[in-house]
Amino acid sequence: METEIGIGRKARRAYSLDEIALVPAPIAVDPDEVDVSLSVGNLTLDIPILASAMDAAVDTRIAIEMSRLGGLAILNLEGLHVRYDDPAPVIERIITAPKEDAVRVLQEAYQAPIQTALIRQRVQEVKRAGARLGVAATPAKAMELLPIALEEGADVAVIQSTVTTVRFLSTRKPALPWDRLRQAITAPLIVGNCVSYEAAWELMEVGADAVLVGVGPGAACTTRQVVGVGVPQATAIADVAAARDEFYRRTGKYVAVIADGGMRTGADICKAIACGADGVMVGSPIASASEAPGRGYHWGMATPHPGLPRGTRIYVGQVAPLKVLLTGPAVKDDGTQNLVGALKSGMGMCGARTIKEMHRCHIVIAPTIGTEGKRLQREQGVGQGR
Repeated sequence: METEIGIGRKARRAYSLDEIALVPAPIAVDPDEVDVSLSVGNLTLDIPILASAMDAAVDTRIAIEMSRLGGLAILNLEGLHVRYDDPAPVIERIITAPKEDAVRVLQEAYQAPIQTALIRQRVQEVKRAGARLGVAATPAKAMELLPIALEEGADVAVIQSTVTTVRFLSTRKPALPWDRLRQAITAPLIVGNCVSYEAAWELMEVGADAVLVGVGPGAACTTRQVVGVGVPQATAIADVAAARDEFYRRTGKYVAVIADGGMRTGADICKAIACGADGVMVGSPIASASEAPGRGYHWGMATPHPGLPRGTRIYVGQVAPLKVLLTGPAVKDDGTQNLVGALKSGMGMCGARTIKEMHRCHIVIAPTIGTEGKRLQREQGVGQGR
């Protein structure tokens, strides 16, 4: 339903994950018997969590541990880890810069050239450990960089930008040759980001095995403030999931929907999957791992843009080892640890044995679900009152 916002202009009401809640089913499922696996093309992950291609979150160490835990980390092929043989001193400058200088320092750090030899080296480091690795490039660099990493054994290719579309109009730059690209990339292909039925459908038509959903919800992203573009995540996921289901009905190909950004807790992940996501991509939760290269700091990958930064540097803390954050055991009560355990418990309460069954979970609009009855927690600064 659309609402008139002025003469001749109408708008849909859209919902964020914070505004909805899940209804428990009349039949519960044992969480230990819930299947949370995610398939992207011919690759199957034990857990439906991907680590974002963000330099403060993912390096080779995180990639190896992420794979060991059953997920997949995405390495940024345009990031610091392939621009500097030793990125640690550069990261030190970024995280110690005064707040007012952070963007400038980031812009300077990303002026160093991308080294193809380092791309090969980073992929080899992960593959020698027997781990899986995804690699990401922007549409402008995809044809140049992705084949290099795939030659070294990278398992998944990701083409990602703030908004990625099949059709691109420009008198200066060519559109991405999707047919040629899909022929060159035989690995599973993830493309994003998008937030609409139509854009997702077209990405599926050109051969995406998964699409990323989310424009601006990330903790370190400022896109929505800078350019006013974005759709609240619950609505965006549901719209793209509708495209996936119709595409499957017509073609027989199931394209995974991966919610990207705006998820910090197990509840967020449960809601995203109930809205139709098959998996999630998270950045700040990974950046808060004690092993993460950002050492408690995190920044959006559009932050160092030379002309229009669309991100910021934030402090997320070094909270716990990655294993505790993903699979527990949790030592905090705010839902930010043991994300997989929370997902399994939530699915069990909703009567879902698989991710696809979770898509049928009943949803209610409940903007106050997080604060109802929690006055004492708020007053005491514990639990949901933090």
